[in-house]
Amino acid sequence: MKPDGFVADLHRKPDVLRRLAATLADGNPWEQVVPTHVERVVLLGMGSSAYAGGVAAARMRARGLVVSSELASSRLLPHWGSGTLVVATSASGGSIETLDALGRLPDAVDTIALTNTPGSAITEHCYAVVDLDAEPEIGGVACRSYQHTLALLLALECHLLGEDTTALSNSVAATAEASAHLIDAESDWRPVLSELLLGPAGTHVAAPAHRYSSAQQAALMLREGPRLPAVGCETGDWSHVDVYLTKTTDYRLLVFAGSAWESQLAEWTTSRGSTVVGVGGDVPGARHLLRYPGDDDDDVRLLTEVLVAELIAAAAWLAVR
Repeated sequence: MKPDGFVADLHRKPDVLRRLAATLADGNPWEQVVPTHVERVVLLGMGSSAYAGGVAAARMRARGLVVSSELASSRLLPHWGSGTLVVATSASGGSIETLDALGRLPDAVDTIALTNTPGSAITEHCYAVVDLDAEPEIGGVACRSYQHTLALLLALECHLLGEDTTALSNSVAATAEASAHLIDAESDWRPVLSELLLGPAGTHVAAPAHRYSSAQQAALMLREGPRLPAVGCETGDWSHVDVYLTKTTDYRLLVFAGSAWESQLAEWTTSRGSTVVGVGGDVPGARHLLRYPGDDDDDVRLLTEVLVAELIAAAAWLAVR
């Protein structure tokens, strides 16, 4: 992995997102590949792919669809038989756990590869392919491909519900402008947030359940690049699993706004003097708030907010290379 390449990959986000928005405005990539007889969907992946899949599946279930998201490494994959579509996601197309899972599926299921690498191994194991179209990531970190995975799974949601992709295309276009704003203004906000969030005991990230992947991916970016300790948590669950560390550590918390449970979290962080930074909305008890264009749209938040942590991680990585 290369820190300079990671920075370059991040700076390409706005342009690549604009292209994706144009693609989605022209139509839905899933229309030509999803069989008409699909009744159930299983999303398979590892790491960032699994993070995106978890949120996408929850969104689809909330709208009445039968969808599961599973780690490809699991031995407990759903065996739902005919009428099941398996979407296997791997940006590189070579995740060995995902390839193994495809080999363990019942013969009756249909399989589609969602990948950023045409002609890769995963495409040989599936009957159809949807291209993430995120361009090669020269830094070796799944950043644009994670973002495009979310967007393409939202497009799958549209297809299964019989909706067009106009609204999604608009959200992706707005995400491109939000990303450009964060990149252009980085020197104004990033040093401040880095100072507040990169503490001696590591960094914690919280996001609402419907955008939980943002907390998971943000923490991964800090671990994967600069190799800093970081943990993602769901905002409501935070009071049950993470609160304990506020009593014994120099606790630093990045909160992606939008959970109904932020006030409960703030009761503990405020009383114990923890450092909290809010992104994308007002967060009670935050020492600093970072806003960006479009952060009043929840889909734009989902597709944009991880860039904040990515830019912090990139700067920290460059500093220790």
